[in-house]
Amino acid sequence: MTITDAKTQGRESSLSATLSAIIACPRCKQSLADVGSLDCDVCALSFPIVGGVPILINEEASIFALDDYISQTPAVQDSWLKQAAKTALPSITLNIGSDENYRRLVSSLKSEGMARPRVLVIGGANEGRGFGDDELWADIDLIETDVAFGPRTNAVCDAHDLPFTDGSFDAVVSQAVLEHVLDPYRCVAEIERVLKPNGFVYAETPFMQQVHLGKLDFLRFSALGHRRLFNGFSETSAGPVCGAGTALAWAYCYFLMSLFTGRNMQRVAFAFGSLTGFFLKYFDLILRDKPGSFDAASAYYFLGRKTEVRVSDREIVDGYRGMLQ
Repeated sequence: MTITDAKTQGRESSLSATLSAIIACPRCKQSLADVGSLDCDVCALSFPIVGGVPILINEEASIFALDDYISQTPAVQDSWLKQAAKTALPSITLNIGSDENYRRLVSSLKSEGMARPRVLVIGGANEGRGFGDDELWADIDLIETDVAFGPRTNAVCDAHDLPFTDGSFDAVVSQAVLEHVLDPYRCVAEIERVLKPNGFVYAETPFMQQVHLGKLDFLRFSALGHRRLFNGFSETSAGPVCGAGTALAWAYCYFLMSLFTGRNMQRVAFAFGSLTGFFLKYFDLILRDKPGSFDAASAYYFLGRKTEVRVSDREIVDGYRGMLQ
């Protein structure tokens, strides 16, 4: 049973045994006492539990604050109007790698002979990020975290200071997250810390995408930049996950939006762009593995294993696979 399964069955009042065993102060990484709140004797800090979800934010090093969450009620789902809009408009993004890559990750975990692998998901508040296939993730403990409440959030935390003990996880997944952090290198260092030796990481990060989370959108990575971000890992596989067609669809929609200053007209422009430009994403089906996609993709993925020897910059540069040879 996953952590989310336990919550669905109504056990929101206390932390799961799996989570309690590995949870730690986000500041000093020492164990926490569960006394209604989660208290750190070393730092003299107290972290609230809201609706069964622990709020583990190191306020000294985060743009988020505990008070941001204390008065909130954990959201269960989007409003019906927002859901209807999502259903009516065709998506301009075609992710043609996640399903295959998740199957590869799960297969790798199970081939290690682990009885019940433990996987940390960073940015897992919402469904639709590859975790809907319950059969795929059977016999795996998923601990899903985010900086926001959501139907799948097991703990609220900032990826810059993960609130878990060293070597707690067999794998870490970060899908469409690292563009939204201030210091992705620090976040990846935290991923390395909480992974067991030879643990796996899977990440998807945008390259050619416009701003999509307003003031919480900071960075983009080329294929080589993404590889260097994970230079503490040996590469299992990597490459475009959303290609140049998706990048073009995004650019077209945002071009139309930029013609207007009013928010309502921008929404209309995006809807028109989605309806008339969504087909561009299907070019990714034939372009994804071509050299040009390594220079013009909308997003890249990386699947690798934690290693003791970092990959050198020379080796990373020599691994360029784009069209501008």
